[in-house]
Amino acid sequence: MRSGPLKGKRADYASTRERAVGAWVASVEEGSPAWEAGLEPGMRIDAVNDQPMEDIITWRWEADGSIAELAVFNPDDGEEYACTLEREPGQDWGVEFTDVLFDGIRTCVNACQFCFMAMLPKDARSSLLLRDDDYRLSFLQGNFVTLTNLTDKDVGRIIRCRMEPMNVSIHAVSEKVRVPLIGRRAMRGMEVLERLCEANIEIHGQIVLCPGLNDGEELARTLSWVEEHPQVTSLAIVPLGYTKHSTRFSSSFSDDVEASRAVVKLLEPYQERARATLGITRFQLSDEFYVDAQLPIPAAHTYDGYPQFYDGIGMLRYFLDEIERVKAEREEELRTSARMLATSGQRALLVCGEAATSVFDKLCEVWGKPFAAYPIRNHYYGGDVNVTGLIVACDLLAQLPADLSHTLVVLPEVMFNFDALTLDGVSRESIAAEIQNRGGKVVVSVPDPGALVSAVAEALDLA
Repeated sequence: MRSGPLKGKRADYASTRERAVGAWVASVEEGSPAWEAGLEPGMRIDAVNDQPMEDIITWRWEADGSIAELAVFNPDDGEEYACTLEREPGQDWGVEFTDVLFDGIRTCVNACQFCFMAMLPKDARSSLLLRDDDYRLSFLQGNFVTLTNLTDKDVGRIIRCRMEPMNVSIHAVSEKVRVPLIGRRAMRGMEVLERLCEANIEIHGQIVLCPGLNDGEELARTLSWVEEHPQVTSLAIVPLGYTKHSTRFSSSFSDDVEASRAVVKLLEPYQERARATLGITRFQLSDEFYVDAQLPIPAAHTYDGYPQFYDGIGMLRYFLDEIERVKAEREEELRTSARMLATSGQRALLVCGEAATSVFDKLCEVWGKPFAAYPIRNHYYGGDVNVTGLIVACDLLAQLPADLSHTLVVLPEVMFNFDALTLDGVSRESIAAEIQNRGGKVVVSVPDPGALVSAVAEALDLA
């Protein structure tokens, strides 16, 4: 069961599904106002209260009352007709859509030097090459956006509808650094960001820190800008990641212990001032910086409730604390599952990325000898890519033992998208079939100690 920062759904990254333009109805709840009005799956809602259906935000904003006037297109007869929905206070309309964006996705207009899309293999599937930069997905799904492609109308809509928090890629604040780093529209992003701050829209910021580009003096300048804008309630600083396909970068903070420590040291006074004046750390370094700097992972209270967990902020700390919780609260379950495996001559391999090896090792120490962390080296991307979420099928299957007899292989759910595909386009079913051909059994779990224990217990019929 998911808990803490892991509770809830992940964003649907790199889906292979074709996006259909329009507010197409996916399902209608029987007995609901939508059902009573005759709406059916496959119909399209073109307008609500005379407002064109741009996205799910339009629907939620305009259809917030007890009556909603719709313009509905029925593809069965090719006709559009008017439809009135009525509901009681607190009642749901009972209609779900096939997507959250009805007019297409806004794409990126920048040329960021550190863009990961520019470092993908040439055979990467087309959906991975879609560079979205849509402010609506920032609000709805937590995607980071640059704000460089927003019109004044878009900005007004964010402010009017209070779309917050907005997740904004800041990277640098001075023009001489921002423009070469991001592209010719870089300062439009700062202009919009200033307007959102003036309107008191909450911002979660992000900096992708690139050695020699926006670190050092420019990083200090950016941190000071954030310090002067209280609307930025959290700022994540993550290191540049590069692949073997990059033509621009061949090293980062992962290759330089002292450079990583310098970044940690630079942030400390900003963090201390934020804790003294605001009661929060606010300025957050991603886990990689502490690993690369060979420094301890900070305590949980310094992560302010993990507002940027899925940006790699505090994942290792959360995992370590969850190990202790599981050890204290589920000791009998741990002992039983370990004993069952050992008695039957089985083992369990917990697949993870190399970056998570140490924390998975700690979990296995608590769990017992039949359990072992099984880190996968990322040859597909190469470079310094080593996180669990970017494990691909070709590396996994090449590095798992040829003989998996009496082996329970626990795969991390985050290596699959919502279409159950890996980043190299292989289905979860195909991977499971190959592991079974080698004599193994597959379990897929959220990479969280509690969830892993539950998944293994279920596989062993202990649940």
